[in-house]
Amino acid sequence: MGEILEREELLKKIEKICVKARANKNAIDMSEILESFRQSGLSEEQMDNVVRLIENRKIEINPVVDEAAIKDLEAGKAKASPDDELLPLDDESFLKEESEEIDLDAVDLLEGIGTEDPVRMYLKEIGTVSLLSAEEEYALAIRKQQGDEAAKQRLIEANLRLVVSIAKRYTGRGMSFLDLVQEGNLGLIKGVEKFDPEKGFKLSTYATWWIRQSVTRALADQARTIRVPVHMVETINKMSKMQRKLTLELGYEPSVKELAEHLDMSEDKVQEIMQIAREPASLETPIGEEDDSNLGDFVADANVLTPESNVEAVMLREHIDSLLGDLKERERQVIVLRFGLEDGHPRTLEEVGKEFNVTRERIRQIEAKALRKLRNPVRSKRIRDFLT
Repeated sequence: MGEILEREELLKKIEKICVKARANKNAIDMSEILESFRQSGLSEEQMDNVVRLIENRKIEINPVVDEAAIKDLEAGKAKASPDDELLPLDDESFLKEESEEIDLDAVDLLEGIGTEDPVRMYLKEIGTVSLLSAEEEYALAIRKQQGDEAAKQRLIEANLRLVVSIAKRYTGRGMSFLDLVQEGNLGLIKGVEKFDPEKGFKLSTYATWWIRQSVTRALADQARTIRVPVHMVETINKMSKMQRKLTLELGYEPSVKELAEHLDMSEDKVQEIMQIAREPASLETPIGEEDDSNLGDFVADANVLTPESNVEAVMLREHIDSLLGDLKERERQVIVLRFGLEDGHPRTLEEVGKEFNVTRERIRQIEAKALRKLRNPVRSKRIRDFLT
Protein backbone atom coordinates (compact mmCIF):
# COMPACT_ATOMS: atom_id res chain seq x y z
CA MET A 1 0.00 0.00 0.00
CA GLY A 2 1.31 3.42 -0.91
CA GLU A 3 1.76 6.32 1.44
CA ILE A 4 -1.30 8.36 2.35
CA LEU A 5 -1.78 11.24 -0.07
CA GLU A 6 -1.23 14.83 0.96
CA ARG A 7 -4.37 16.99 0.84
CA GLU A 8 -3.16 18.97 -2.20
CA GLU A 9 -2.30 15.82 -4.13
CA LEU A 10 -5.63 14.26 -3.17
CA LEU A 11 -7.57 17.27 -4.48
CA LYS A 12 -5.57 17.16 -7.72
CA LYS A 13 -6.54 13.51 -8.22
CA ILE A 14 -10.20 14.33 -7.57
CA GLU A 15 -10.08 17.25 -10.01
CA LYS A 16 -8.47 15.02 -12.64
CA ILE A 17 -11.32 12.52 -12.25
CA CYS A 18 -13.90 15.32 -12.51
CA VAL A 19 -12.29 16.67 -15.71
CA LYS A 20 -12.43 13.19 -17.22
CA ALA A 21 -16.06 12.82 -16.14
CA ARG A 22 -17.09 16.18 -17.64
CA ALA A 23 -15.69 15.03 -20.95
CA ASN A 24 -17.99 12.01 -20.63
CA LYS A 25 -21.32 13.78 -19.98
CA ASN A 26 -20.52 14.29 -16.27
CA ALA A 27 -20.31 10.55 -15.58
CA ILE A 28 -17.55 8.15 -14.58
CA ASP A 29 -17.38 4.48 -13.57
CA MET A 30 -16.70 3.54 -9.96
CA SER A 31 -13.99 1.17 -11.21
CA GLU A 32 -11.99 4.13 -12.58
CA ILE A 33 -12.20 5.95 -9.24
CA LEU A 34 -11.10 2.87 -7.31
CA GLU A 35 -8.22 2.32 -9.73
CA SER A 36 -7.07 5.95 -9.39
CA PHE A 37 -6.80 5.60 -5.60
CA ARG A 38 -5.74 1.95 -5.43
CA GLN A 39 -2.25 2.78 -4.12
CA SER A 40 -3.27 5.85 -2.12
CA GLY A 41 -3.38 4.27 1.33
CA LEU A 42 -6.77 5.84 2.09
CA SER A 43 -9.00 4.20 4.69
CA GLU A 44 -12.49 2.97 3.82
CA GLU A 45 -14.08 6.04 5.39
CA GLN A 46 -11.69 8.39 3.60
CA MET A 47 -12.44 6.66 0.30
CA ASP A 48 -16.15 7.07 0.94
CA ASN A 49 -15.56 10.80 1.52
CA VAL A 50 -13.70 10.98 -1.81
CA VAL A 51 -16.73 9.47 -3.56
CA ARG A 52 -19.02 12.00 -1.88
CA LEU A 53 -16.75 14.89 -2.88
CA ILE A 54 -16.94 13.76 -6.50
CA GLU A 55 -20.74 13.39 -6.29
CA ASN A 56 -21.01 16.88 -4.75
CA ARG A 57 -19.40 18.26 -7.91
CA LYS A 58 -22.42 17.05 -9.91
CA ILE A 59 -20.58 13.99 -11.23
CA GLU A 60 -22.64 10.83 -11.68
CA ILE A 61 -20.80 7.70 -10.54
CA ASN A 62 -21.80 4.55 -12.38
CA PRO A 63 -21.55 1.15 -10.70
CA VAL A 64 -19.14 -1.37 -12.19
CA VAL A 65 -21.02 -2.75 -15.18
CA ASP A 66 -18.90 -5.20 -17.12
CA GLU A 67 -20.35 -5.93 -20.56
CA ALA A 68 -18.43 -9.20 -20.79
CA ALA A 69 -19.86 -10.24 -17.43
CA ILE A 70 -23.38 -9.40 -18.62
CA LYS A 71 -22.94 -11.62 -21.65
CA ASP A 72 -21.59 -14.36 -19.38
CA LEU A 73 -24.77 -14.10 -17.31
CA GLU A 74 -26.92 -14.42 -20.42
CA ALA A 75 -24.87 -17.43 -21.48
CA GLY A 76 -25.43 -19.05 -18.07
CA LYS A 77 -21.93 -18.51 -16.66
CA ALA A 78 -21.69 -16.76 -13.29
CA LYS A 79 -18.92 -14.25 -12.90
CA ALA A 80 -18.39 -12.15 -9.77
CA SER A 81 -18.19 -8.42 -10.21
CA PRO A 82 -16.57 -5.88 -7.90
CA ASP A 83 -20.08 -4.83 -6.86
CA ASP A 84 -20.62 -8.23 -5.25
CA GLU A 85 -18.26 -7.15 -2.48
CA LEU A 86 -20.53 -4.19 -1.75
CA LEU A 87 -23.53 -6.31 -0.75
CA PRO A 88 -24.49 -5.47 2.84
CA LEU A 89 -24.63 -9.19 3.64
CA ASP A 90 -22.77 -12.01 1.98
CA ASP A 91 -25.18 -13.87 -0.32
CA GLU A 92 -23.36 -16.80 -1.89
CA SER A 93 -26.50 -18.09 -3.56
CA PHE A 94 -27.10 -14.81 -5.40
CA LEU A 95 -24.65 -15.36 -8.23
CA LYS A 96 -25.92 -18.87 -8.76
CA GLU A 97 -29.47 -17.59 -9.09
CA GLU A 98 -28.41 -14.58 -11.10
CA SER A 99 -26.60 -16.72 -13.65
CA GLU A 100 -29.99 -17.83 -14.96
CA GLU A 101 -31.94 -15.31 -17.01
CA ILE A 102 -34.95 -14.22 -14.94
CA ASP A 103 -38.18 -15.28 -16.61
CA LEU A 104 -40.51 -12.38 -15.85
CA ASP A 105 -43.54 -14.40 -16.96
CA ALA A 106 -42.79 -16.98 -14.28
CA VAL A 107 -42.16 -14.53 -11.43
CA ASP A 108 -44.57 -15.19 -8.56
CA LEU A 109 -45.00 -11.69 -7.17
CA LEU A 110 -46.41 -12.84 -3.82
CA GLU A 111 -43.97 -15.66 -3.12
CA GLY A 112 -41.78 -15.12 -0.07
CA ILE A 113 -43.13 -11.75 1.04
CA GLY A 114 -45.84 -10.44 3.34
CA THR A 115 -49.27 -9.73 1.92
CA GLU A 116 -50.11 -6.43 3.61
CA ASP A 117 -52.66 -4.33 1.73
CA PRO A 118 -50.22 -1.74 0.25
CA VAL A 119 -47.91 -4.53 -0.93
CA ARG A 120 -50.75 -6.55 -2.42
CA MET A 121 -52.17 -3.50 -4.18
CA TYR A 122 -48.79 -2.63 -5.73
CA LEU A 123 -48.09 -6.19 -6.87
CA LYS A 124 -51.58 -6.51 -8.31
CA GLU A 125 -51.09 -3.28 -10.25
CA ILE A 126 -47.73 -4.20 -11.81
CA GLY A 127 -48.99 -7.72 -12.52
CA THR A 128 -51.43 -6.28 -15.06
CA VAL A 129 -48.63 -4.75 -17.16
CA SER A 130 -47.94 -6.83 -20.25
CA LEU A 131 -44.35 -7.89 -20.92
CA LEU A 132 -42.35 -7.09 -24.05
CA SER A 133 -41.03 -9.34 -26.76
CA ALA A 134 -37.39 -8.95 -27.81
CA GLU A 135 -38.50 -7.07 -30.92
CA GLU A 136 -40.76 -4.70 -28.96
CA GLU A 137 -38.00 -4.05 -26.41
CA TYR A 138 -35.48 -3.22 -29.13
CA ALA A 139 -37.90 -0.87 -30.91
CA LEU A 140 -38.83 0.93 -27.69
CA ALA A 141 -35.16 1.26 -26.68
CA ILE A 142 -34.35 2.90 -30.04
CA ARG A 143 -37.25 5.32 -29.57
CA LYS A 144 -36.08 6.01 -26.00
CA GLN A 145 -32.64 6.98 -27.31
CA GLN A 146 -34.34 9.43 -29.64
CA GLY A 147 -36.00 11.16 -26.67
CA ASP A 148 -39.38 9.39 -26.62
CA GLU A 149 -40.50 9.60 -22.96
CA ALA A 150 -43.48 7.31 -23.54
CA ALA A 151 -41.15 4.57 -24.81
CA LYS A 152 -38.92 5.01 -21.76
CA GLN A 153 -41.95 4.75 -19.46
CA ARG A 154 -43.11 1.56 -21.20
CA LEU A 155 -39.68 -0.05 -20.78
CA ILE A 156 -39.69 0.81 -17.07
CA GLU A 157 -43.20 -0.52 -16.45
CA ALA A 158 -42.49 -3.77 -18.30
CA ASN A 159 -39.57 -4.51 -15.95
CA LEU A 160 -41.11 -3.64 -12.58
CA ARG A 161 -41.51 -7.37 -11.88
CA LEU A 162 -37.74 -7.71 -12.18
CA VAL A 163 -37.33 -5.23 -9.33
CA VAL A 164 -39.72 -7.25 -7.15
CA SER A 165 -37.82 -10.46 -7.94
CA ILE A 166 -34.51 -8.90 -6.85
CA ALA A 167 -35.94 -6.98 -3.86
CA LYS A 168 -37.24 -10.25 -2.33
CA ARG A 169 -33.66 -11.41 -1.82
CA TYR A 170 -32.90 -8.48 0.49
CA THR A 171 -35.92 -8.61 2.81
CA GLY A 172 -35.18 -8.91 6.52
CA ARG A 173 -32.07 -6.76 6.34
CA GLY A 174 -33.37 -3.59 7.96
CA MET A 175 -35.64 -2.08 5.27
CA SER A 176 -39.28 -2.79 4.48
CA PHE A 177 -40.12 -4.61 1.27
CA LEU A 178 -41.80 -1.57 -0.30
CA ASP A 179 -38.76 0.59 0.51
CA LEU A 180 -36.52 -1.99 -1.18
CA VAL A 181 -38.80 -1.96 -4.23
CA GLN A 182 -38.75 1.84 -4.30
CA GLU A 183 -34.93 1.91 -4.28
CA GLY A 184 -34.83 -0.84 -6.88
CA ASN A 185 -37.19 1.13 -9.11
CA LEU A 186 -34.80 4.10 -8.98
CA GLY A 187 -32.02 1.77 -10.13
CA LEU A 188 -34.27 0.42 -12.89
CA ILE A 189 -34.97 3.95 -14.14
CA LYS A 190 -31.26 4.69 -14.32
CA GLY A 191 -30.61 1.37 -16.06
CA VAL A 192 -33.28 2.11 -18.67
CA GLU A 193 -31.82 5.58 -19.26
CA LYS A 194 -28.37 4.13 -19.93
CA PHE A 195 -29.45 0.99 -21.83
CA ASP A 196 -28.02 0.68 -25.33
CA PRO A 197 -29.90 -1.93 -27.43
CA GLU A 198 -27.01 -2.09 -29.89
CA LYS A 199 -24.79 -3.81 -27.28
CA GLY A 200 -26.61 -7.07 -27.87
CA PHE A 201 -27.93 -7.97 -24.43
CA LYS A 202 -31.39 -7.80 -22.88
CA LEU A 203 -32.58 -4.84 -20.83
CA SER A 204 -33.53 -7.13 -17.93
CA THR A 205 -29.97 -8.46 -17.67
CA TYR A 206 -28.40 -5.00 -17.94
CA ALA A 207 -30.87 -3.37 -15.53
CA THR A 208 -30.22 -6.07 -12.92
CA TRP A 209 -26.82 -4.50 -12.20
CA TRP A 210 -28.35 -1.06 -11.62
CA ILE A 211 -31.19 -2.42 -9.47
CA ARG A 212 -28.80 -4.37 -7.25
CA GLN A 213 -26.47 -1.38 -6.93
CA SER A 214 -29.34 0.90 -5.91
CA VAL A 215 -30.75 -1.58 -3.37
CA THR A 216 -27.40 -2.42 -1.78
CA ARG A 217 -26.42 1.25 -1.57
CA ALA A 218 -29.74 2.03 0.14
CA LEU A 219 -29.22 -0.81 2.61
CA ALA A 220 -25.76 0.50 3.45
CA ASP A 221 -27.10 4.05 3.91
CA GLN A 222 -30.47 3.45 5.57
CA ALA A 223 -30.77 -0.05 7.04
CA ARG A 224 -28.61 0.63 10.07
CA THR A 225 -29.30 3.12 12.86
CA ILE A 226 -25.72 4.36 12.51
CA ARG A 227 -24.66 4.65 8.87
CA VAL A 228 -21.66 2.60 7.79
CA PRO A 229 -19.67 3.89 4.77
CA VAL A 230 -20.12 1.72 1.67
CA HIS A 231 -16.42 0.91 1.53
CA MET A 232 -16.49 -0.18 5.18
CA VAL A 233 -19.46 -2.44 4.35
CA GLU A 234 -17.17 -4.20 1.89
CA THR A 235 -14.57 -4.74 4.61
CA ILE A 236 -17.20 -5.99 7.07
CA ASN A 237 -18.45 -8.47 4.45
CA LYS A 238 -14.95 -9.82 3.88
CA MET A 239 -14.40 -10.26 7.60
CA SER A 240 -17.78 -11.96 8.09
CA LYS A 241 -17.07 -14.33 5.22
CA MET A 242 -13.64 -15.21 6.65
CA GLN A 243 -15.18 -15.66 10.11
CA ARG A 244 -17.68 -18.22 8.77
CA LYS A 245 -15.00 -20.00 6.76
CA LEU A 246 -12.63 -20.32 9.74
CA THR A 247 -15.47 -21.46 12.00
CA LEU A 248 -16.14 -24.37 9.62
CA GLU A 249 -12.45 -25.22 9.26
CA LEU A 250 -11.47 -24.91 12.93
CA GLY A 251 -14.68 -26.10 14.56
CA TYR A 252 -14.87 -23.03 16.80
CA GLU A 253 -15.20 -19.25 16.56
CA PRO A 254 -11.84 -17.81 15.42
CA SER A 255 -10.07 -15.43 17.77
CA VAL A 256 -9.24 -11.84 16.84
CA LYS A 257 -5.62 -12.88 16.33
CA GLU A 258 -6.57 -15.71 13.92
CA LEU A 259 -8.86 -13.40 11.95
CA ALA A 260 -6.15 -10.75 11.74
CA GLU A 261 -3.63 -13.27 10.38
CA HIS A 262 -5.97 -14.56 7.65
CA LEU A 263 -7.17 -11.06 6.67
CA ASP A 264 -3.63 -9.62 6.71
CA MET A 265 -4.71 -6.90 9.15
CA SER A 266 -3.61 -5.77 12.58
CA GLU A 267 -5.59 -7.01 15.59
CA ASP A 268 -6.55 -3.41 16.39
CA LYS A 269 -8.02 -3.01 12.89
CA VAL A 270 -10.07 -6.23 13.22
CA GLN A 271 -11.43 -5.08 16.59
CA GLU A 272 -12.30 -1.69 15.09
CA ILE A 273 -14.22 -3.38 12.24
CA MET A 274 -16.04 -5.63 14.74
CA GLN A 275 -17.03 -2.57 16.74
CA ILE A 276 -18.37 -0.79 13.65
CA ALA A 277 -20.26 -3.92 12.53
CA ARG A 278 -22.15 -4.22 15.82
CA GLU A 279 -25.85 -3.39 15.70
CA PRO A 280 -27.06 -1.01 18.42
CA ALA A 281 -29.55 -2.55 20.85
CA SER A 282 -32.85 -0.85 21.63
CA LEU A 283 -33.49 0.10 25.25
CA GLU A 284 -37.06 -1.07 24.61
CA THR A 285 -35.93 -4.67 23.95
CA PRO A 286 -38.10 -6.99 26.12
CA ILE A 287 -36.24 -8.91 28.83
CA GLY A 288 -37.49 -12.05 30.57
CA GLU A 289 -39.98 -14.73 29.65
CA GLU A 290 -43.03 -12.60 30.41
CA ASP A 291 -41.67 -9.55 28.55
CA ASP A 292 -42.60 -7.37 31.51
CA SER A 293 -39.21 -5.61 31.62
CA ASN A 294 -37.13 -3.69 29.10
CA LEU A 295 -33.37 -3.61 28.60
CA GLY A 296 -33.37 0.03 29.69
CA ASP A 297 -34.54 -1.02 33.17
CA PHE A 298 -31.20 -2.77 33.74
CA VAL A 299 -28.85 -0.12 32.32
CA ALA A 300 -27.22 1.96 35.04
CA ASP A 301 -27.38 5.75 34.71
CA ALA A 302 -24.00 7.11 35.79
CA ASN A 303 -25.53 10.57 36.27
CA VAL A 304 -28.03 9.45 38.91
CA LEU A 305 -26.84 9.72 42.52
CA THR A 306 -27.20 6.75 44.85
CA PRO A 307 -29.36 7.38 47.95
CA GLU A 308 -26.18 7.60 50.09
CA SER A 309 -24.55 10.10 47.72
CA ASN A 310 -27.73 12.15 47.61
CA VAL A 311 -27.89 12.38 51.42
CA GLU A 312 -24.20 13.37 51.56
CA ALA A 313 -24.77 16.09 48.94
CA VAL A 314 -27.69 17.54 50.93
CA MET A 315 -25.68 17.52 54.17
CA LEU A 316 -22.65 19.10 52.47
CA ARG A 317 -24.85 21.87 51.09
CA GLU A 318 -26.26 22.56 54.55
CA HIS A 319 -22.75 22.78 56.06
CA ILE A 320 -21.57 25.11 53.28
CA ASP A 321 -24.58 27.38 53.85
CA SER A 322 -23.74 27.36 57.57
CA LEU A 323 -20.13 28.34 56.84
CA LEU A 324 -21.19 31.14 54.50
CA GLY A 325 -23.51 32.40 57.21
CA ASP A 326 -20.44 33.30 59.27
CA LEU A 327 -19.31 35.77 56.59
CA LYS A 328 -20.43 39.34 56.04
CA GLU A 329 -23.20 39.70 53.47
CA ARG A 330 -20.95 41.16 50.74
CA GLU A 331 -18.27 38.50 51.35
CA ARG A 332 -20.91 35.75 51.13
CA GLN A 333 -22.31 37.14 47.88
CA VAL A 334 -18.83 37.42 46.32
CA ILE A 335 -17.98 33.79 47.18
CA VAL A 336 -21.35 32.56 45.88
CA LEU A 337 -20.90 34.40 42.57
CA ARG A 338 -17.20 33.61 42.11
CA PHE A 339 -17.70 29.85 42.60
CA GLY A 340 -21.19 29.56 41.10
CA LEU A 341 -22.62 27.99 44.26
CA GLU A 342 -26.23 28.80 43.37
CA ASP A 343 -26.46 28.41 39.59
CA GLY A 344 -23.31 26.39 38.77
CA HIS A 345 -21.90 29.28 36.71
CA PRO A 346 -18.67 30.74 38.20
CA ARG A 347 -18.10 34.46 37.44
CA THR A 348 -14.84 36.24 36.69
CA LEU A 349 -13.50 39.00 38.94
CA GLU A 350 -14.58 41.54 36.33
CA GLU A 351 -18.14 40.16 36.14
CA VAL A 352 -18.53 40.22 39.93
CA GLY A 353 -17.05 43.74 40.03
CA LYS A 354 -19.77 44.96 37.66
CA GLU A 355 -22.42 43.39 39.93
CA PHE A 356 -21.19 45.49 42.88
CA ASN A 357 -19.99 48.47 40.84
CA VAL A 358 -16.40 48.16 42.12
CA THR A 359 -13.05 47.27 40.53
CA ARG A 360 -11.93 43.68 39.93
CA GLU A 361 -9.04 44.31 42.37
CA ARG A 362 -11.50 45.18 45.14
CA ILE A 363 -13.41 41.94 44.47
CA ARG A 364 -10.13 39.98 44.63
CA GLN A 365 -9.40 41.50 48.05
CA ILE A 366 -12.90 40.68 49.37
CA GLU A 367 -12.60 37.12 48.06
CA ALA A 368 -9.15 36.59 49.62
CA LYS A 369 -10.39 37.85 53.01
CA ALA A 370 -13.47 35.60 52.89
CA LEU A 371 -11.41 32.51 51.97
CA ARG A 372 -9.02 33.15 54.88
CA LYS A 373 -12.00 33.12 57.23
CA LEU A 374 -13.35 29.89 55.71
CA ARG A 375 -9.96 28.19 56.04
CA ASN A 376 -9.98 28.75 59.77
CA PRO A 377 -9.56 25.25 61.32
CA VAL A 378 -12.58 25.68 63.55
CA ARG A 379 -14.85 26.54 60.61
CA SER A 380 -13.36 24.18 57.99
CA LYS A 381 -13.72 21.21 60.35
CA ARG A 382 -17.46 21.15 59.52
CA ILE A 383 -16.87 20.04 55.91
CA ARG A 384 -13.47 18.34 56.19
CA ASP A 385 -15.05 14.87 56.53
CA PHE A 386 -16.85 15.33 53.18
CA LEU A 387 -13.59 16.04 51.36
CA THR A 388 -11.65 12.94 52.49
